[in-house]
Amino acid sequence: MLTRLKKENFPFELVRPHVDKVEAAILEQARAFDPAVEGYVSYVAGSSGKRIRPALVALAAGATGGVQEPHLRLGMVLELIHIATLVHDDIMDGAELRRSAPTASARWGNSLAVLLGDALFAHALELSTDFGNALTRKIAHAANDVCTGEIIQTQRRYDLNLNKETYFKIIRMKTAALFACAGELAAALNGCDEDIQNRLHGYGDKLGMAYQIYDDVLDLVGDEEVVGKTLGTDLEKGKLTLPILNLLESATESQRATLNRLLLQQEPVEVGVLAGIADYAGAIRGAVQTGCEILAGARADLMVLPPTESLTALEQVTHYLEARLRKCLH
Repeated sequence: MLTRLKKENFPFELVRPHVDKVEAAILEQARAFDPAVEGYVSYVAGSSGKRIRPALVALAAGATGGVQEPHLRLGMVLELIHIATLVHDDIMDGAELRRSAPTASARWGNSLAVLLGDALFAHALELSTDFGNALTRKIAHAANDVCTGEIIQTQRRYDLNLNKETYFKIIRMKTAALFACAGELAAALNGCDEDIQNRLHGYGDKLGMAYQIYDDVLDLVGDEEVVGKTLGTDLEKGKLTLPILNLLESATESQRATLNRLLLQQEPVEVGVLAGIADYAGAIRGAVQTGCEILAGARADLMVLPPTESLTALEQVTHYLEARLRKCLH
């Protein structure tokens, strides 16, 4: 069973004061909506998520000159975009829980949840115009990548011909785009040169991809009570994630046919059933190893930065995630 690591071991604690300010700013933004909408926004924005994107902005800023007020605003904008995507994701996945609470769609229905996600997207992009044209375009581009990645993933559901190249493209767009944006634009706001911006973009990109691989593995081996959200939905919804693609690679034609039948049933698949199809344990190990290799690349991107507490924390983030990945093997 997966368990939470102790809070004091979490490298984002270094920027907790900054993240707390972003948290307060996000909750304050609910008041910018019509009173009829404010309560819905407060509900989805106040679920005390991990706030990874604002934390990455703060750490990248700290590693490149210091955290300023615009960095906090950037973190808020990226987190609002992320919250909007979660609202929509839960609709598409039919998820009942997120962070141990009912999802917006479970509580108020899909129609209202769709519109709520749209309103959050629009509000975040409106706020992003404060940064000027160049940065606003990059934020909008990242938001577009997130949506495009989700569209491609939805197009390729139940598609046993999906290859790993397309899978990596999907997760780079739908998850890593905002991580990469956080790193790059934090450096840009500090006036860093293009090489530093690109390195932090690369760091965020790789961290985001590894994080999605971890999430995909967790969907198969995690515990809902520990994780606090609905698990086991990927295969049921026809999402072929890296562990499943690894499984398909090791499967015979008859085993692939069995997995195809399970997919087309569109029902929950027990791990014991998967384990009996092909090398399931090897498929999980392979996905974990891929995630760890990507994280090593993320650490390499940081080598151009001068030594600071924030740089150390950025490195520790990769080690923390690597530990979480390896814990999936136990």
